[in-house]
Amino acid sequence: MNKKGSIVIITAPSGAGKTTIYREVMQRNRELVFSVSCTTRKRRPGEVDGRDYYYIDKKTFEEKKKRGEFVEWAYVHGELYGTDRSQLEHCIEQGKVCILDVDVQGALIVMKKYPLALTIFIQPPSLEELDARLRKRGTESGEEIKLRLLNAQKELEYSRYFKYTIVNDNLESAINKLEQLISNFGRLRSRQGRASPESAQSVDK
Repeated sequence: MNKKGSIVIITAPSGAGKTTIYREVMQRNRELVFSVSCTTRKRRPGEVDGRDYYYIDKKTFEEKKKRGEFVEWAYVHGELYGTDRSQLEHCIEQGKVCILDVDVQGALIVMKKYPLALTIFIQPPSLEELDARLRKRGTESGEEIKLRLLNAQKELEYSRYFKYTIVNDNLESAINKLEQLISNFGRLRSRQGRASPESAQSVDK
């Protein structure tokens, strides 16, 4: 029997730096695979369709949702986001370690369906620092930043449901911590093998 793959679920409040962190880890570890989500939001400068997200309109998103093509989907900051089921299952069947970047709502749903996944919450040093990072990013209006900070306050309360929390107060340190967690997880899963989602037991919280 071929070894099944594994899932690493990474979430964070908007602006906490998770994308920068996991991309650097993936650059250092080419065997890692990124699960590209679908979204209805517009592309930001520098983003690439099919690499960062699949950018689709709301009609297409709703059609995919009705067909049951999403493992999870959520309405976040006024836009729709969803994880494609077939892409995720393909990574698992191929024996890959799949990085899944989702919002807190989506992460909690995926955790129930794949309870052996490695779950990591990345948080900023403070809400004040998060505010500064969002303003420096320059991709949202003042009202959008207020909404993201309000959502961040709520999202931080869910960090206790994740197996690990990384505080991004130093970028290089945060990158190294994530790389080490994934490396340790990969070694553990290679020894244990991977059960199917239906037969798996919950990880420790």
